[in-house]
Amino acid sequence: MTANTLPHLTWLRAFEASARHLSFTLAAQELDLTQSAISQHVRNLELFLGRDLFIRRTRALSLTEAGANYLPTVRAAFDTLTQGTRSVFGDGNRRSLIVQCNLGFALFWLTPRLRHFQAAHPGIALNIVTPIWDPERNTETSSLEIRFADDADAPHGAERLTQDRFYPVCRPDYQGGAFDAETATLFECSGHTGTWDAWFKSQARPFGRWAEVNRGSTFGIAVNVALEGAGMAMVHDTLVAGMIADGRLVRPFDHAPPLSEGYYLIPPAKADQTPASRAFASWIRAQIGTAAERA
Repeated sequence: MTANTLPHLTWLRAFEASARHLSFTLAAQELDLTQSAISQHVRNLELFLGRDLFIRRTRALSLTEAGANYLPTVRAAFDTLTQGTRSVFGDGNRRSLIVQCNLGFALFWLTPRLRHFQAAHPGIALNIVTPIWDPERNTETSSLEIRFADDADAPHGAERLTQDRFYPVCRPDYQGGAFDAETATLFECSGHTGTWDAWFKSQARPFGRWAEVNRGSTFGIAVNVALEGAGMAMVHDTLVAGMIADGRLVRPFDHAPPLSEGYYLIPPAKADQTPASRAFASWIRAQIGTAAERA
């Protein structure tokens, strides 16, 4: 055995099942193999490790000390594989759902409302994944996606959910309430059109501070900067409407031009839709509609 080599998974499965049943025959039945195949897999593992794992007697099988010591490690490895597979891909239960969205949407829109979804659909387990860049790379493993994009970049079949406006926000006590975009510390999210520069230009005002603007790779950074009182953040309705309503954030200026991007619902192909994906899609449409009516 070399330092960087692991035993074959087939050998380990044969060992774990045989150790659990203390029988090559029962292990063979469980794994749908022949008894001789199980015996050979275990023997290959023993040769690989250089130690006997079982004491073989007529009609009896027991673990050696090495086998007993090795078994918990093998079981823990299989448990980790099982749990990791379920967390990423689901467990095959059509009542589970993988939802992909950006981090800002997950933190500031989705999670504050999840209790309502759980109350209405207690049997659906969600796995929420939040890639920062290149959502296309992860979409194939998702059951359903909420994507921030403009019309030109939205994939075929996507349904636009929001028509946002963008504007600065900050904490009510920022700069002692004497709000001034010319002297404030400015933050925005990279990679979209609702920027400080665009906000000023939409008012036909020059913007000479573009080199001073702080940027983050997610809206979560910009919003948290504002919540912590560290600056003014350029954001949009969907993310901050609730925080403005409850007084955690304020809009220091009235100007709020339309944002070209919005949030799109990308459901699975019709053949891949499940009761869980349809329930979530219906719920999020209703929630977005309710939020828009309150705005």
